Amino acid sequence: MTHPVRAAIEARDIDALAALFADDIVFNSPVAFHPYVGRETVAEVLRNVMEVFTDFVYVDELVGDGTHGLVFSAGVGGRAVLGVDHLRFDDAGLVSEFTVLVRPLSGLVALAEAMGPRVVHLTKG
Repeated sequence: MTHPVRAAIEARDIDALAALFADDIVFNSPVAFHPYVGRETVAEVLRNVMEVFTDFVYVDELVGDGTHGLVFSAGVGGRAVLGVDHLRFDDAGLVSEFTVLVRPLSGLVALAEAMGPRVVHLTKG
């Protein structure tokens, strides 16, 4: 069974995705030092990610106790990346923490260059 977060991202439905988030969700970016906090802020970050990534596809799911991993491949800035969306849930089953890990370094740098100008207004310090 496909996880609802995966289904929303694959459908590129940011509203359905945001509905799965806790109000105070914390998004840990692979390129930003400080996390992004709050449903609307995280939805805006992920809307931009959807525009930046090309050929995005989930290739695996990792299921744990109160945690879920969605393994993906994508392109950004002419680089291929492999990554994991690591999700943690609150007591209501909403996503309370969303952490993204990306490799290799060249792909991570391309992601930072593409995303920086789009989300700089959302960052702290």
